Amino acid sequence: MSDPTPDLWRRVDAYLTDTLVGHDPALESAVADQSAAGLPAIEVAPVNGKFLHLLTRISGARRVLEVGTLGAYSTIWMARAIPDDGRVVTIEAEPRIAEVARANLERAGVSEKVDIKLGRAADVLPTLDGSEPFDLVFIDADKESNTIYLDWAARLGRPGTVVIVDNTVRGGEVANPATENPQVIGVQRGLEMLGRDPRFDATALQTLDLKGWDGVAIAIVL
Repeated sequence: MSDPTPDLWRRVDAYLTDTLVGHDPALESAVADQSAAGLPAIEVAPVNGKFLHLLTRISGARRVLEVGTLGAYSTIWMARAIPDDGRVVTIEAEPRIAEVARANLERAGVSEKVDIKLGRAADVLPTLDGSEPFDLVFIDADKESNTIYLDWAARLGRPGTVVIVDNTVRGGEVANPATENPQVIGVQRGLEMLGRDPRFDATALQTLDLKGWDGVAIAIVL
């Protein structure tokens, strides 16, 4: 068995994407428009977008909370997975980025299912308290605030709510106890919280895909 190399894992990712995901004009246009607007290429890989879509369907989610909208690539995947009366509430800090996301959602035909909340997620999340619980929470924003977002995922969820945290391996740096990178430290604190906080039961997986070596944590609220 060969050891993975960047060339090999990218070829495997391309094969899996072509075989299991295929091409989607709305999603591909969302990525293109995001790039044209000068936004960073930090959306999830296509195979991970499909993974989010399937998790949303498997969990039977009707209400989804997303922390970090960017160009709405992952938002589209999840909005397509919920029923017609479902809702994705997604939080974006930058108005300019939110406008790109709105256009992408409109073109994908899912804008009526999505509510974009403008502002810093740490400020927006408390305003959602008291609303109907969320069935699935996807956290993909500034890593330094992962513990804040996880705390609110538990508060705004219910027993059985699925919680997904993206970018949890950071090219292997997550296992470096001496790291001084604040994003990596934020990821470490979030994973430690998932491991010790009695509100969660969690695991994490490493991923090799179009975006390189990273990972995802998956938890349920107890």
